[in-house]
Amino acid sequence: MNDVQPVSWSTPLAGLLAVTGGGILLVVVAILAQDGPSRLLLGIAAAAVLAMAVLGIRQRPRLTMIPGSAPRLVVGTLTGPQEYSLDRIDRIRMVAYRRIGRKSAMLEIDVRHDDSERLLIFGRWDLGTNPHDVYDALVVNGFASVATD
Repeated sequence: MNDVQPVSWSTPLAGLLAVTGGGILLVVVAILAQDGPSRLLLGIAAAAVLAMAVLGIRQRPRLTMIPGSAPRLVVGTLTGPQEYSLDRIDRIRMVAYRRIGRKSAMLEIDVRHDDSERLLIFGRWDLGTNPHDVYDALVVNGFASVATD
């Protein structure tokens, strides 16, 4: 009997609903605007915010770990889930980038996708939790051979 349970991380649904609400509010404000340039700018902002919400909802869950004898990762993308077995993952590591005067932790995963290499970067917004916790879970559950510090 196989009792291995997948573990998923994704953008919090409450956050995506808040973004959707903000986009709808921008649509209403754009409709009520009195002049053309305001309508245009507010309409563009509304479209961008709603597109971000749709993208976030479409990519849920963002990262799924399936541990076991043949561990693999499933990454939610705009075109649908992409699965990467351990032999297609080159490296998993934690990095810190400076953004707006503070360091932000990011989880980087180098994978081979078809005939090319891809760098997947996940932050707190993507994962819904601290990327260090996700990295630790990956190391503990079979991805230690590709994890680097």
